[in-house]
Amino acid sequence: MKSFIYFLLGALCVAFTNLIYAEDKVETKPAPAPTTQGNSKIIVGGGCFWCVEAVFQRLDGVKKCVSGYAGGHVENPTYEQVCEKTTGHVEVVEVEFDPSKVKLDTVLDVFFVSHDPTTKDQQGADKGPQYRSVVYYQDDVQKKAADEAVKRNQAEWKNPIVTEIGPLKKFYPAEDYHQNYYNQNADKNPYCSRLIGPKLEKLVKKGVIKAEP
Repeated sequence: MKSFIYFLLGALCVAFTNLIYAEDKVETKPAPAPTTQGNSKIIVGGGCFWCVEAVFQRLDGVKKCVSGYAGGHVENPTYEQVCEKTTGHVEVVEVEFDPSKVKLDTVLDVFFVSHDPTTKDQQGADKGPQYRSVVYYQDDVQKKAADEAVKRNQAEWKNPIVTEIGPLKKFYPAEDYHQNYYNQNADKNPYCSRLIGPKLEKLVKKGVIKAEP
């Protein structure tokens, strides 16, 4: 009888030890972090990127603007190369925005109202393929939004909109001195005071953008 009791106690001790060991091996997973909707980006070009950047810096919901080049066949193009009009690249701006604060449709509407999308390879005195009107989308949602924006905004223009809408292949940020250009050179470069400044004032009066970035 004593042997049986000792055997039973021993078995219970082994079982209890195994149970504790098994509990130690169980992986505990942390609670999932709360998910938040991230920012979106879209590439647009409508003339000199100094101007396009300045416009979108003043749109509520836009978090960041980066001037650059896209649409061409030359890798890592320089400003001088793009100005030669042989790279296929366009002066564009990567507009990063918070979709919870400004809709993609609004971003595109501001784009179409802030430049002339009916003039091919030209915005005012700026002429050349690097100044053509473009929207480079990153997914089907952006493509559909861009197509619908063209239809929606055509009523505002007498001539047909010729904006190029295509998939983004590669975006190349421009040189540092092109970034935040208007804000840093508004009172230094006559181009800013004669062309960009009046355009911004006009859009502010229309309630399209705010006065300050």
